[in-house]
Amino acid sequence: MIDKKMQKALGDQINAEMYSFYLYLSMSAWFESVNLHGFAHWMKIQSREEMAHAMKIYDFVIERGGRPDFAAIEKPAATWTTPLAAFQAAYKHELVITASIYKLAELAAAIKDHATASFLKWFIDEQVEEEANSDAVVQKLRLAGDATGALFMIDRELAARG
Repeated sequence: MIDKKMQKALGDQINAEMYSFYLYLSMSAWFESVNLHGFAHWMKIQSREEMAHAMKIYDFVIERGGRPDFAAIEKPAATWTTPLAAFQAAYKHELVITASIYKLAELAAAIKDHATASFLKWFIDEQVEEEANSDAVVQKLRLAGDATGALFMIDRELAARG
């Protein structure tokens, strides 16, 4: 049986992952509206990953005999000034998610919940990748500056994400 504090904290993380899903889907819609379909594709794939993360946590809580409590999902932003601003927001959001995962790991250690600690290892490793992927696009967009051709090259690259 899962500890009640841990169950609550994991429920909060499900909410955070669902917000991530909403945020990236909102970014995808914005990119579509400005005809950057490769950027939109990248964000749509990212949103699906976030939904999978939420479901992974949900399944774990259920497996441990718990029941997640669901809260309202905050409405995400709908527009950004530039592709760079959108990806900077995504990177900043990933840093927040990483901090949240670390707090879960600290709680698991404090209450000696070894099963949850083991489960969270995957998320800790995943966050390294999440931060690196969004930051890589931020760095490319910074290098591109105002060069429209470079923006379209990055758009084509992001369209190839599988």
